[in-house]
Amino acid sequence: MFGAGNRFIFAILAASSSYIAVPAAMRLAAPKADPGLYIPMAIGVTFPFNITLGMPVYFFIANNF
Repeated sequence: MFGAGNRFIFAILAASSSYIAVPAAMRLAAPKADPGLYIPMAIGVTFPFNITLGMPVYFFIANNF
């Protein structure tokens, strides 16, 4: 089917979709919220998580399943 590399890259792309989804969802859910707060938080929380914890987990799953 798909190689481990393709599965790994797909997992990273799926996990990083919050960089795009969170600002749009927050703008609709809380229109008076300060975008200067929730846009950096979307990247400031999700990006370090994906680098430190997410990528090793995605790599393990891509290689073993």
